Amino acid sequence: MKNIPLFRWIKFAIVAIIYILWVLWVGSFWLFIGLPVIFDIYITKKVPWDFWKKPKNGKKPNTFIEWADAIIFALIAVYIINIFLFQNYKIPTSSLEKSLLIGDHLFVSKVSYGPRMPNTPLAFPLVQNTMPIIGTKSYSEWPTWDYKRLKGLGEVKKRDIVVFNFPTGDTIAFLQQNPDIYILSRQIGASIVSNDHSLLKGISLKNAWERNHFLMSIGLKYIKSNAQNYGEIMYRPVDKRENYVKRCVATPGDTLEIRHNQIYINNKIFADPENVQYDYHIITDGSSIPRSTFKECEVSKKDQDVAGRAPHYRLTLQSKMVNVIKKVKGIREIYMDEEQPDSSGCSVYPYSPDYPWSRDNYGPLYIPKAGETVNLNITNIVLYERIITAYEGNKLDIINNEIIINDKKATSYTFKMNYYFMMGDNRHQSADSRYWGFVPEDHIVGQPLLVWLSLDEDKGSFPFNIRWNRFFKWVANE
Repeated sequence: MKNIPLFRWIKFAIVAIIYILWVLWVGSFWLFIGLPVIFDIYITKKVPWDFWKKPKNGKKPNTFIEWADAIIFALIAVYIINIFLFQNYKIPTSSLEKSLLIGDHLFVSKVSYGPRMPNTPLAFPLVQNTMPIIGTKSYSEWPTWDYKRLKGLGEVKKRDIVVFNFPTGDTIAFLQQNPDIYILSRQIGASIVSNDHSLLKGISLKNAWERNHFLMSIGLKYIKSNAQNYGEIMYRPVDKRENYVKRCVATPGDTLEIRHNQIYINNKIFADPENVQYDYHIITDGSSIPRSTFKECEVSKKDQDVAGRAPHYRLTLQSKMVNVIKKVKGIREIYMDEEQPDSSGCSVYPYSPDYPWSRDNYGPLYIPKAGETVNLNITNIVLYERIITAYEGNKLDIINNEIIINDKKATSYTFKMNYYFMMGDNRHQSADSRYWGFVPEDHIVGQPLLVWLSLDEDKGSFPFNIRWNRFFKWVANE
């Protein structure tokens, strides 16, 4: 021990301190058994931990082994970084346009809200759930760990842009994942029943919960029998559900309402972020809107193709762009699109005629908070069903209009987790909480911090489609 060089002691001290801090952060103190291993690697060197790299009989090191060692080390390093620090995420849709653009590649901070320990610890790095080309699962279903989140720098706040696992992505039809299987099966079931009323013979649907489950059972049966079109039906654990990115507009304990496209939180106006967009109807005197105006309003070529033609256009615009359009010669009228409340209750979550809401006129809706209790009845059970069953693991039945949770009659429920309401800034072109409900806290992935690359699909192939002005652009929450 006396002849051990000082630099080895320094290396050991640095690595040991980092390891101890990491163990304290994780909170699994049995991991301290790794300290003797670190001590031996740097100080005593009794165990040949790198025996596979050492050539025998003076031969040259095996090139394959050296490459394999480097690749394995890199994969492990990436895996650890993805779990505890940050990961890459690519914006696939226009739901946050113009706050974030299609083709933006983001660094997503896991530390902002605290990294989650993985539900599926044995998984291939850099792949969300499906291996490219071969199409198999990128993770092992065994072992599985319960939800645990390490301490982070803060909590999800209103106006934060958040990356999260898609809540209703727990069960999927592999070849058609959008809309989710719950919406898809309900739509298919409703269509089948509308064409064959005999399916309702002898069926007594006393409430929206029973109606939805009846329609979904018919739709799901159809999906299973048409696997060639819809693909295999499979379950995905929380951390392997697709990643979504939206803006948090309501946090646990809030009451959210949307009146004529304006969000209210706890009866107070929630001011729109700067880049919020809505669909507008534009009526002209018969003349066309110039292409130069489309360009000035940053309307993509794809959106121009579906915008309509004179004298009636429908464009997705920010408020400042509306003022530009108003100045165009030949404009007679411009007004915001508004979806009126739907008495059938079939257009938005919770898909019940007892809640005749629409995309633009929604709520009021209470956002569940851990430890808070709500009274349950046959009407509002549709709001909290997925929380009770899918997210918090209880058994739920309704028998003779009575709610049964875990085989016991229930008139109230106490939430175990916090929940959030997420919406896109592109308000009329966003599949968000208005359609699939609450985002549980265990689905929160992290906060996007930085755009490190952005590719414009309207401008050809790489590298000509790089948006240079977005390089290393910070993601703003306003």
